Amino acid sequence: MKNVKLKICGMKDSENITEISVLQPDYLGFIFWEKSSRNMNLKTIPEIPKSIKKVGVFVDASIQEIAAKIKQYQLEIIQLHGNESVIFCKNVKKLGVEVIKVFSVDATFNFSKLKEYVFVVDYFLFDTKGKLPGGNGITFDWNILENYHFNIPYFLSGGIGTTEIDGLKEFLKSPAAKKCYAIDVNSRFEKKPGIKNKIKLEKFKKLLYENEI
Repeated sequence: MKNVKLKICGMKDSENITEISVLQPDYLGFIFWEKSSRNMNLKTIPEIPKSIKKVGVFVDASIQEIAAKIKQYQLEIIQLHGNESVIFCKNVKKLGVEVIKVFSVDATFNFSKLKEYVFVVDYFLFDTKGKLPGGNGITFDWNILENYHFNIPYFLSGGIGTTEIDGLKEFLKSPAAKKCYAIDVNSRFEKKPGIKNKIKLEKFKKLLYENEI
């Protein structure tokens, strides 16, 4: 099985951030959207290993707000979870960060709409289409990703938990997962919104990477 990266999103508690960082995920995500129950409002992010990249998640925020958060929290990647335009994504990249553009997918999703974003983002993220921009806790049919034919690597998100591990590992062996760069987890590993369960995450990470080639 391919060695995919792991992103743990929706962190907002100082002690919990420190506790989860011990697991050495590749990315920790911080949501800057006031309507989210996982909204990050700490003044600073506690010290975490430099190997863990800090991702700021925004929903239709202004470029000024994003720039301010990058400076305040030393964010390295910006994840755009709203209706951001191609030009907007291009302007975010000019801030000196990598850009992840999120698309919520279902059985009718048209992947051709991604074409115009290919030259202005570093990654796509595919999440389940639901009532909220993210954190809905449900998966989508990953086989839909057989229709993804661009070279930009993607993050796989949407209700992924320990119970999905067998199906996930099987999917990662398939042609549809050729460009799957990272797995994004959030709500299925929470004690309550924004507070992650270290034991469950540790188990998931072990299962994900066991029998790696």
